[in-house]
Amino acid sequence: MKKEVNPKETARTQAFELWMKAPNPMVTFFKTIDVTRLVNVSKRKGMKFNMLLDYCIGRAAASIKEFYLLPVGEQLMQYDSIAVNTIVKNKMGEVSSCDILYLEDLDEFNRQYLKNTTQVAETCQDLDLSDNCMVIGTSAIVHTEIDGAVGMYSGIFNNPFLIWGRYKKKWFRDYLPISFQFHHTQMDGAHAGRFLANLQEEINRLKN
Repeated sequence: MKKEVNPKETARTQAFELWMKAPNPMVTFFKTIDVTRLVNVSKRKGMKFNMLLDYCIGRAAASIKEFYLLPVGEQLMQYDSIAVNTIVKNKMGEVSSCDILYLEDLDEFNRQYLKNTTQVAETCQDLDLSDNCMVIGTSAIVHTEIDGAVGMYSGIFNNPFLIWGRYKKKWFRDYLPISFQFHHTQMDGAHAGRFLANLQEEINRLKN
């Protein structure tokens, strides 16, 4: 569920005034994440790597209140739930967009992920939860190692967005460079930094 809120009644009052009219209000952070545990859990439990990463992204964002606000058009909207978007290769060989509602239970999130991505792949129709959820966008370029990427600011979609490629092996560890783009009205650098730190912690907490 979403509703319009008065920016002056939130902690984002000054940010709303400063950044809503800015030519490019997006900020991008780059961080290399240790995904060794993610890789191990994926192999041992037979779960998809990207599903596990999407789950950890949702979990890392859920405790930060700024993720429940989003500038939409000229309004500030408040949500009561978070979803993580994933890009799906459909049966026509093209790509479709699929939103996954964040659920705290990993097994339930996994079941929803498999159901939704299968549906989108078969129907070639996007699954959009943005009317009810604050959606975190993601894009995985899994066949290429990249050091980072900056997303395009369209002026239409202000959602936070993560991009990653293939993880890299170094000695006995696995590392994944990630870029995180966010609208400065929604959050400040400190909030984004806390989210990325949370992401690493959530990955480290995954149970084998």
